[in-house]
Amino acid sequence: MSTKPMMSDLEIAQQASILHIRDVAAKISITADDLEYYGKHKAKLPLNLIDDAKIAKSKLILVSAINPTPAGEGKTTVSIGLNEGLNKLGKKSIVVLREPSLGPVFGMKGGAAGGGYSQVIPMEDINLHFTGDFAAIEKANNLLAALIDNNLQNKQNNLNIDPRTIKWKRVMDMNDRALRQITIGLGGTLNGIPREDGFNITPASEVMGHPFACRKILMI
Repeated sequence: MSTKPMMSDLEIAQQASILHIRDVAAKISITADDLEYYGKHKAKLPLNLIDDAKIAKSKLILVSAINPTPAGEGKTTVSIGLNEGLNKLGKKSIVVLREPSLGPVFGMKGGAAGGGYSQVIPMEDINLHFTGDFAAIEKANNLLAALIDNNLQNKQNNLNIDPRTIKWKRVMDMNDRALRQITIGLGGTLNGIPREDGFNITPASEVMGHPFACRKILMI
């Protein structure tokens, strides 16, 4: 029996051969011109590829409500493994995963790209920025937060919002306990109206609007 230690998730990911994203897309009949490239290994797809007739003929499997291990293996690892198994059986299957938040990535849970030989790569890119969507969500959310405070400050076009009733919080993609409940607007009249505020983690933003955390497998 081999006593060779099991490689870490990162070691497995870094030793794997990565296909160009156009070659991955070709496996499901998506042309290179339909891809919006983010380097060699990542791309976005246009909405015009959605075909309701094809969707009606497909089967959707939801993997949800799994209790993860202390290391975090749960919905993602099971979804990727199940998807690989379906493809091994000759099915044309695609796994759909949501983008990881940096909060869990830098916490005890770790990343959200699967684990062991049941993961998606490049792990570092997926876990540490991906295509920049979270950054765009932060900007949109925090712009709305700034507009609220600017209106409190504006005496001519003030909407008479009671600062004590404001529920819209700022967001950042990080678990930072010290920022969950804060006081803003200190430093004099030029710096706004003092009030209680706080930060949520970016995926909790209403701009993001996740109905629930799940992993999906589409069989086409």
